[in-house]
Amino acid sequence: MAPPLLTLSNIALTFGSTPLLEDGNLMVYPRERLCLVGRNGSGKSTLMKIAAGLVEADTGERFVKPGVSWRYLPQEPDLSAFQTSYDYIADGLIGADDGSRIPYLLDALGLSGEENPSVMSGGEMRRAALARTLAPDPDILMLDEPTNHLDLPAIEWLEKELGRSQSAIVLISHDRRFLDNLSKRTVWMDRGETRDLDEGFGAFEDWRDEFLEQEELERHKMNRKVHREQRWVVHGVSGRRKRNVRRLKELGDLRKTIKNQRQVTGSAKITVTEADRSSKQIVKLTDVSHSFDKRPIVKDLSLRINRGERLGLIGPNGAGKTTLLRIIMGDIHPDEGQVELGLNLESLVIDQKRESLNPDWTLKDALTDGANDTVIVGGNSVHVMRYMKDFLFLPEQARTPLHALSGGERGRLQLARGLRLPSNFLILDEPTNDLDLETLDLLQEMVSEYNGTVIVVSHDRDFLDRTVTRTLAYEGPGQWQVYPGGYSDMVSQRGAGVQSRDLTKTNSQQSPTKSSSSPSTTDSSPKQSPPKLSYKHKFRLEKLPQEMAKFESLIAELEQEMADPELYSKDPSAFAKVNAALQKTRSALNAAEEEWLELEMIREESER
Repeated sequence: MAPPLLTLSNIALTFGSTPLLEDGNLMVYPRERLCLVGRNGSGKSTLMKIAAGLVEADTGERFVKPGVSWRYLPQEPDLSAFQTSYDYIADGLIGADDGSRIPYLLDALGLSGEENPSVMSGGEMRRAALARTLAPDPDILMLDEPTNHLDLPAIEWLEKELGRSQSAIVLISHDRRFLDNLSKRTVWMDRGETRDLDEGFGAFEDWRDEFLEQEELERHKMNRKVHREQRWVVHGVSGRRKRNVRRLKELGDLRKTIKNQRQVTGSAKITVTEADRSSKQIVKLTDVSHSFDKRPIVKDLSLRINRGERLGLIGPNGAGKTTLLRIIMGDIHPDEGQVELGLNLESLVIDQKRESLNPDWTLKDALTDGANDTVIVGGNSVHVMRYMKDFLFLPEQARTPLHALSGGERGRLQLARGLRLPSNFLILDEPTNDLDLETLDLLQEMVSEYNGTVIVVSHDRDFLDRTVTRTLAYEGPGQWQVYPGGYSDMVSQRGAGVQSRDLTKTNSQQSPTKSSSSPSTTDSSPKQSPPKLSYKHKFRLEKLPQEMAKFESLIAELEQEMADPELYSKDPSAFAKVNAALQKTRSALNAAEEEWLELEMIREESER
């Protein structure tokens, strides 16, 4: 095995009085596919920052093999020192990198490169940081929650991009499907230590549960031994003093060992306050159409949602999911069509954008609405400290301002605030953001056991598969289609995942040009602005001649092999393989030539 590119040994770090890391170890090998997993607050991001050289540990060693390059993707990038997003991305290039990948990455991530950092949204900054990290193609990629603020098309694009990368990858993510598809080794951050599993995330949860069960069994054996020794101290015969002193010392050591063991943090207890039963029909949409700023959000949609359903709403960013959701809830009246709401509806929206959270509130004030020390849950008074404990908050955090909480803690707080209210119609808008995997499991169970109706808006494919019974998917401008089952069921039925809004927009714009030769169409239609080459198209136009030259060279070699009159008689299977490779390469050349011609026509038209 090749030597590791990066090594962390015996890393320890303490914030305040509680050790965050006590024995952190990490080795990253060439082309590694490694994921860091653990509960929120277990030190995953801190260990990655230590690996990236951004945080210095109290003790331990960090070694990077000479000549190795790395890039780190932060959760909250800072672009304030740059004029445009392109300047920020180009500043991250390494050594002799020419930046040829930047146009491709900008186009794939929905950026122009001309964005002004002072007015960019958090999602745009995040995508710019991702482009900056991927542009140099370094030896090691350290990615902290890379799927945050990305929609489904972008997540699946990133998954494929990382899958074919030559870099070693160290990955932190709450997206199970993303981890399943990419990771080959798992490092578990647990109570200040790292524990290695030489398999991907798919095998991790069973291995973790088995480890914790074995640990609990060992703790039970130690407690029983303490009990036996204590009984001996009280009732045993004290004939041999030296032996007694030794056993007393061993008992003291055993007690100390048990006392110093860091216990597993308890699980969150997610309960929901349910309102009275609603009518059987929750909402009925009949031929609903609506546009926003002349852009169609929905066209001729008819949909019926019945009590007890779990409906997933999926689509790319900017497709109009929030507007459609508000139409379904009756908050927006559509331009055309009819929306009928059921009777006795008690709606509850949990918005994981957390816009309703005042950063200056304390945790206690956010849960009690600034009243007293109790939280009203299901008509009953619960002390705020007890309710905090159910969502894994410590008593000393009661007066912590919300701006000091981590992303995962703010996510749990939003759940705690929402679920105390009675409801029978639950809308979860991106509920999985920043939640650790254990809390996601409990949220999934809560959704499954909820007696009311649920709509889930999410980009988390695994969560959708585990929770929803029907999927309402974006099919193009204004077009929505219902599929039975979750996300994977939808993909198997339509043969593809969710397309990006830019792609569907491009397809819809290009389709009329096929009939543009008709005189009646050209005369009556308004004059269209000339098409423009995107960054991605410019990049392809530069690379296609090289690809076509390679195909032509390969075709010449294969034709020379086929010209051997004795090839078929000597080895018919080899002849068949060469013939198949020749046909495949000719098809690839034809496709490349057609693509080049189309792009050249667009370039010439835009120049005219």
